[in-house]
Amino acid sequence: MKKIALAIAAALALSATVAQARDNIEIVGSSTVYPFSTTVAEQFAKKTGNAAPKVEATGTGGGVKLFCSGSGIDTPDVANASRRMKKGEFETCSKNGVDKVTEVQIGFDGIAIANAKSAAAYDLTLKDLFMALAKKVPNDKGELVDNTAKTWKEVNATLPDTKIEVLGPPPTSGTRDAFAEMVMEGGCKGIATLDAIKAEAGKLKEAGKKDEAEAKEKEHKAACQTIREDGVYVEAGENDNLIVQKLEANANALGIFGYSFLEQNEDKVKGSKVGGVAPTFETIADGSYPVSRPLFMYVKNAHVDQVKGIKEFVAEFTSEAAWGDDGYLADKGFIPMPKDKRDATAKAAAELQTLSADGLK
Repeated sequence: MKKIALAIAAALALSATVAQARDNIEIVGSSTVYPFSTTVAEQFAKKTGNAAPKVEATGTGGGVKLFCSGSGIDTPDVANASRRMKKGEFETCSKNGVDKVTEVQIGFDGIAIANAKSAAAYDLTLKDLFMALAKKVPNDKGELVDNTAKTWKEVNATLPDTKIEVLGPPPTSGTRDAFAEMVMEGGCKGIATLDAIKAEAGKLKEAGKKDEAEAKEKEHKAACQTIREDGVYVEAGENDNLIVQKLEANANALGIFGYSFLEQNEDKVKGSKVGGVAPTFETIADGSYPVSRPLFMYVKNAHVDQVKGIKEFVAEFTSEAAWGDDGYLADKGFIPMPKDKRDATAKAAAELQTLSADGLK
């Protein structure tokens, strides 16, 4: 009888350990979402008395990789992302046992092309940025050749005769992914040589030549999204503060980071116009600024019953007090979604609705 009682006690102790395996939430991912997540973490701790979540800015790609590495308690509970999870990442998650994930779109952000407050303002087009930063560009014969442009004036005669120097995020960053898709690929549209590759891919697909079509699509993507590696574009890591410091020291350089960071440092840097539109709260919210993007948070549902406070943290993030039009995140440069979208998203997040591969790219 005594042995049975001891066995029951041991089982209950083990059950309690499994049910509550960790007291603090661990969050990784986007450097753009980082300031919003840390602010919510502070408010969450104040309101609940729980330990403040540990938030790390690992970059979107690095964060999602850690998040998807397994379902064990030694892996992160939440991944912040400045782009949507990719289909391949979702498949990696599933393969590693992370088969129930809740996706929460938290708001919007714009990618700013900024320079020092003291420097001359720029008004760039997506094509200007592509022709300045693409690894290969078409020559007069329409052939793709290595990009040798040294000054902005070589790219567009109306731009300053200053050296092209751009400080930006590394490949692991969601900001870099979004920049490649929205700016670089957007800027290659209308360039005959690259349009022809895309058109050929479409014809091959219609003809049922799937493999050849995919090869052409990859060729087009590589030509449009690959950034030059000759020192014109400088990878500045995930530390946006470092970019701001370098912009202050070099009036000719431009830097790439999220709008929220631009707003927080408006005494030091200013955003360039893109397509004649300046990056502001209003232009990003209404979509008129051409480099706007959604921001996300991914929750590992298997950890909800193992880590104290995950549901409460998500509830705090999706509360009107935080992400509402007049919420405390607005002071950090956060751009909220419309009210009806917030309401629907908060409901889905509270119910831990699981993400599927449908619609992921």
